[in-house]
Amino acid sequence: MSLRLRLIAMNFLQFFVWGSWLLTIGAYWFQTKHWSGAQFGAIFSTMGIASLFMPSIAGVIADKHINAEKLYGLFHIGGAIVLFCVPMVQSPGLMFWVMLINMMFYMPTIALSVAVAFNALKSDGKDVVRDFPPIRVWGTVGFIAALWTVSLLHLETSSGQFYVASGASLLLGLYAFTLPPCPPRFQRRDNQSLLDTFGLTSFKLFRDARMAVFFIFSMLLGAALQLTNAYGDTFLHDFAKMDAYKDLVAVRYPAIIMSISQISETLFILAIPFFLRRFGIKTVMLISMLAWTLRFGLFAFGDPGAGLWMIVLSCIVYGMAFDFFNISGQLFVEGQSDPSIRASAQGLFMLMTNGVGAVLGSSISGLVIEAFFTHPDQSKDWHGIWITFASYSLIVSVLFMVLFKHKHDRVAAEALAAKIAH
Repeated sequence: MSLRLRLIAMNFLQFFVWGSWLLTIGAYWFQTKHWSGAQFGAIFSTMGIASLFMPSIAGVIADKHINAEKLYGLFHIGGAIVLFCVPMVQSPGLMFWVMLINMMFYMPTIALSVAVAFNALKSDGKDVVRDFPPIRVWGTVGFIAALWTVSLLHLETSSGQFYVASGASLLLGLYAFTLPPCPPRFQRRDNQSLLDTFGLTSFKLFRDARMAVFFIFSMLLGAALQLTNAYGDTFLHDFAKMDAYKDLVAVRYPAIIMSISQISETLFILAIPFFLRRFGIKTVMLISMLAWTLRFGLFAFGDPGAGLWMIVLSCIVYGMAFDFFNISGQLFVEGQSDPSIRASAQGLFMLMTNGVGAVLGSSISGLVIEAFFTHPDQSKDWHGIWITFASYSLIVSVLFMVLFKHKHDRVAAEALAAKIAH
């Protein structure tokens, strides 16, 4: 099998595992278990909590001690075992700890998969800016396939979604041991610093003011991503309580409607090399932030009936919002990092986005929604919620435009692309 197909298979399964439950766990939580919204917020924050430390720890281990592809496989096998046990959990308190352990296995694999792919492509003489996005797009296809599988099998409110995820995770864990070797590249030096000693060398990137600002805004965008993951599917499910909407396709199969977001991703991922080289990271990130504003704004005024076009357009916009931030950010960090800290640097990016950003996004949004947008009967003011999220994204966009000092130079961009490729 060619290298391209091997990496495509890895990316497909990587996000199939996540897509099997990420957007549908809310329906299982509320409609099958009938547990509270406050408890659900805690469950959904587990991915953020795990991302605060696991990607960095995994990056250090992969950079200094164990081949990244082997560590990647072990994490997925561990995750498969935990996911298989999720349906056995009968209390929300225990569910928190089980999902936290699951996320401790899963979240570092995102950064590890990037490190494995970049190392394999470079070892094969490929240009990762050009060749990685068409491979990564199959991760999105995997996410879509998982959503459709769960939805068409009517597992959105069933524990069966976790068995689907567990099977895919086990398959990927075993497959990972066949991937191209990605050995540790860190070399111990006699005069190494304290950061080197404890495997925190990637944090040196914060010494560069531009990179520090980049990571801070990555955190703020990570909060926006958490908002759409946590509330998008639940938002559509809530329309089932209204007679005018309950029998419409968007309400009966909300996961399929939400999968339009991932279909859109497949198109925008392929556009990333062009936009990065022509416009630079600042413009690409700014486009992402404005797309988040539009994403939330369209949700605020959409509905599954006459306003369905707004929900569909919001899902299309999501592709630009996510890809221009997440994939472009990974490529930017790769270009600014030494190969010896490749896995650690990607882990740091994960920490800021899916760790600090996700924890802040889930915890603060939960408090705000509970205090200002929840009615006495526990129904939600979704219009107000989405308008608030849209306003947040717009403010972040303006601040980023002012504070991130980066002037795009196409010649320098080509040189950066050459550096990433080699």
